[in-house]
Amino acid sequence: MSNPDFHIHDSLIGECRRGSRKAQFRIYELYSKAMFNAAYRIVNNREEAEDVLQEAFTDCFRNISTFRSDSTFGAWLKTIVINKCINRLRKRETDLVYIDDYKVFEKPEEEPPPPVWPDPATIARAVEKLPDGYRVVLSLYLLEGYDHTEISQIMNISESTSKTQYLRAKDKLRKILQTIQRDG
Repeated sequence: MSNPDFHIHDSLIGECRRGSRKAQFRIYELYSKAMFNAAYRIVNNREEAEDVLQEAFTDCFRNISTFRSDSTFGAWLKTIVINKCINRLRKRETDLVYIDDYKVFEKPEEEPPPPVWPDPATIARAVEKLPDGYRVVLSLYLLEGYDHTEISQIMNISESTSKTQYLRAKDKLRKILQTIQRDG
């Protein structure tokens, strides 16, 4: 059974393929906020996220004829945005923390009680303090829903590096949040 929402904007996309500026603007209105948020979480800079967003939509409309309906338009557009973000980070000559030694992360015998998490704004500020490599993997995995195989392909790293980056990002985020809570 097919999902009726899967091709919800097919008529707008068809108009965009015919060069309709009105349809392009409507697609921009529908998707820009979500795509900006995804870009911002990855590049961690408002101006760069805005630039990425504009570049992504420019590429999207220039190459809309290559969009195939085997995925949702939103997923296709998000792939463009994320690739633009990764390229932007590479241009910054970001030092991603790559690991040569892959330690096995084991759970302790007795798990401590779950922490009391601060409000979402505090968590967002803590995520912004993560090193780029950690923040990108954490954002792609937790917020964008990619698995480690997909992240490894997007970032051109091994799957085990993606997993390690994610685990270390969570640990670093925990420490940042503890510092914030301690310092009040």
